[in-house]
Amino acid sequence: MARVRIGLLREGKVPIDRRVALTPVQAREVMAAFPGVKVVAEESEIRCFSDQDYRQEGVEVVSSVADCDILLGVKEVPIPDLQPEKSYLFFSHTIKKQPYNRALLQEVLKQRITLIDYETLTDRQGRRIIAFGRWAGIVGAYNGIWAYGQRYNLFTLRRACHCFDLDDLRSEFARVRLPPVKIALTGGGRVAKGAMEVLLGMGIRKVTPRQFLADQFSYPVFVLLNARDYHQRLDGGTFSRNEFYRQPELYRGDFGKYTGAADILIAGAFWDPRAPVLFSRQDVIGDNFKITVIADITCDIEGSIPSTKRPSTIDEPLYDYNPSDDEVEPAGSDEGNITVMAVDNLPCELARDASASFGRRLATVVLPALLGDDADGIIARATIAREGALSERFSYLQEFVEAG
Repeated sequence: MARVRIGLLREGKVPIDRRVALTPVQAREVMAAFPGVKVVAEESEIRCFSDQDYRQEGVEVVSSVADCDILLGVKEVPIPDLQPEKSYLFFSHTIKKQPYNRALLQEVLKQRITLIDYETLTDRQGRRIIAFGRWAGIVGAYNGIWAYGQRYNLFTLRRACHCFDLDDLRSEFARVRLPPVKIALTGGGRVAKGAMEVLLGMGIRKVTPRQFLADQFSYPVFVLLNARDYHQRLDGGTFSRNEFYRQPELYRGDFGKYTGAADILIAGAFWDPRAPVLFSRQDVIGDNFKITVIADITCDIEGSIPSTKRPSTIDEPLYDYNPSDDEVEPAGSDEGNITVMAVDNLPCELARDASASFGRRLATVVLPALLGDDADGIIARATIAREGALSERFSYLQEFVEAG
């Protein structure tokens, strides 16, 4: 193998992100597995693993990664930090035509950068290979329960970001003493499964949708809701999961029956803008809306949940949604408001564990395809841009790029 230098980027986006693409041990293991590869780490004071942690594993720490061939980050790289004609792997948040990253994609093309987006790394069946979803679910669900405790002064928990790792976070579970509330959790993927780890770990019982709507309980319960539980075909036909994901416009929302039963909503389901919203502002100000705390893990701004007006931050994780005026207010402003948790970088609160899980897949599945034979097309499918042009799969972004 030809000599290849891989640089681990210092995260430059604000708010800061403490995650890393490869832990120190994983960086050492990559060099051992690929003798022609040298991994270096850009100096950083914010990583969840220190510069010294990398040095102890034999990973050189450098002031500049400009001489590297491949650059690994997590969040979007600030435009001034981009290096021309390099290969980058990071979450670019451009494939949905996000307007706030149009300039980033324009600069990637201008500088003839090869951009490989983690979000688009899939196997032959279209399943994502690498993600932080489980960790977003774990932290998001924990934050939702923490938020409910804050709102009603029920218990005192440490924040997830103040816990060393997942085991430390689990030590807080026994401190939770909830009244007989009902919790609705949406989703069926990694995020929802991560959220269930927390709810079950807290001793909250799982019930069926029918039980959730019809029965009363003397203890807290949660229900896991998949798309079929709150969507109906416009023509009255049978729900088809495959059809719903291909043509969500053929369905109408039926989530209202749950808003009259749930006290807490933990939103972990992917939302397609063509699909119905979960509920509207008019639903919130109606007589049959009971939810007082919403943990929106998906954090789709002005998306399927009207109260998610903006992201919140790890430093200030909660805000109030005033449905009467459709406005954001400080947390705890009014009893009639909804408490919203919409942190958009939840895995950062358990940065060490999240990084280790992510890096393991990166080292064992993605890098072998990138550095060797991409027989399954993993890298080819995920490459958004190369040599100043969009790849064929992402050619639909051309008008988006040219519009700015």
